[in-house]
Formats: sequence, structure tokens, C-alpha cells
Amino acid sequence: MARTAEKVEELVGEDASMRDALEFLLEQDESVTWSEASSELTSGQWGRLIEKGILTDAGEGFELADPEGVRDGLSSDDDGVDDIDEDSSWSKYDKLAALGALGLFAGYSIGSVRELVGGTIDILLGPLDAALPFYGVILVLAVVTGLYTTLLQANLMDMDKMAKYQERMQEMQDRRKAAQERGDDDALDEIQEEQMEAMGDNLGMFKEQFRPMVWIMLLTVPVFLWMYWMILSGEAVTPATITMPLIGEVSWQQGVLGPLQAWILWYFVCSMSFNQLLRKSLNIQTTPST
Repeated sequence: MARTAEKVEELVGEDASMRDALEFLLEQDESVTWSEASSELTSGQWGRLIEKGILTDAGEGFELADPEGVRDGLSSDDDGVDDIDEDSSWSKYDKLAALGALGLFAGYSIGSVRELVGGTIDILLGPLDAALPFYGVILVLAVVTGLYTTLLQANLMDMDKMAKYQERMQEMQDRRKAAQERGDDDALDEIQEEQMEAMGDNLGMFKEQFRPMVWIMLLTVPVFLWMYWMILSGEAVTPATITMPLIGEVSWQQGVLGPLQAWILWYFVCSMSFNQLLRKSLNIQTTPST
């Protein structure tokens, strides 16, 4: 019985439509012939069931050799299959955060918005700027933004759901490869249809990945606007230049990598370096494990 259940799990794993075929055969009280089953099973499915020993010759037709084992195999394969079909839609707070982040982006091109946000954030960050040189201020802000970025990704992104999305995609690819190897055109057509239907899963993955990003942007854009406001305004930024490896001494607004200005490059270097340290030290996973 256990061996039959394993065979059933393997067949359903290779071809999800095999479940319907087996359920049809379980409903039959007597042996069935191919002509009776052809409306429910493909010739490839019929042949695979006979090849695996799940269907056996019963004289005038064929019957399941171990119906209980088939039921066990179908039951165990049911666990967790539909979990990833749960709705991945954002809450109203996620949508409001996205709107807020987009509104804050206007500060990069609209001076009045930049002045409002920069002046407000300066109430909090002004003492930090007074205590540290500007490159140190950027370093501290990179660490702080990196910390809450990591925490938001870990807590707002459903890693289990992401893993299930990836597992489903990988499973279909494996089944497609197996069907190609055995030349099962009917199974290939069914898998192709299933892959087209699963395109919604890709949208679900994107929504899961992007959800923490709107909150990260909502918190980070004001910090960037403050740094930009400080550099553009008449406020004295001390020191007025920074010495960078392989580049030398440059002003904060000077383009160092194409249009990328020195202050942005310095922030990204600090942020990427400390993000890796934070994730390892806090043992936080921000990518799904499959």
C-alpha cells in the first residue's frame, strides 16, 4: 500500500491532471475498458498507470490493483496544494503608503515640497548634523535605513508564500521536462495550459516582493530629501568635500559615476556594506528558501 501511495504521488507530481484520472477510476465499481475510460483519461495517462502497476488486467477490463493505496497517495498530495491561491492583495494601509511615497518623490523636482520635507526632517536630524561631519551623518543614516529596510522585508514579505510560488513554477518545469523525455504530447499540452493559468502567480510574487518596498520608500525618501535639501540650500555642509577611494577629493554634488553624485554614491556604499552585516548578525532572511 505504501508503495502504491508513493507511485501515485510521483505520477501526480509529474502530471497534476493525473489526479482527476485516478479519482475517476476510484469511482468505478467494476473494471473498466479503455473505450469506457477514454472520455476521462488520455492514452498517455492510461499507459502510465498500467506501466506503474496501478492499473492491472481484470480479464474483460482493467481495475486498480490497490484502491486504498491510491486514496492514501491522493490524500497526502493534497496537503498545502491550495495554500498559494490565497489572496495576496495589499491592505488599505499598504496602498496609502504607496501613495504617500509617490507624493514624496515630487520633492526632488518641486522646490516647495523639498523645503517642507527638508525643514521638517531637519528638526530631527539637525542635532546629528551638528555633532558629526556630513560624511558621518550619511554613514549613520545608511545604517539606520538599512536596519529598518531589513526588518521590513523580513516581516512584511511572506517567505513561505514566496517559496510556494517558486516551488509551483519549478514543479511545472520539472513535469514539462519529464513529459518531453517520454514524448507525452497530451501531458505537454495540459502543462502548457497550466503554465498560462499560473501567470497570476507571477503577479502574486511581484506583489509580495514589492509590498515592503512601499513602506521602505515612505521612510527613506524623506531622509534622501533632507540630504538633498542640505546640499542644495545655503546651509553649510561640513566638510564641503569628501575624499573617496580611486576618485579622490570631490564636492558632494559632483558627478562621480556618470550623473551619480558623490553624496548618493557614498550613501549606497555605506548602505550596501552595512546591510550585509546586519542581515548576517541578526540572522534575518530576506529571500525565500525552497
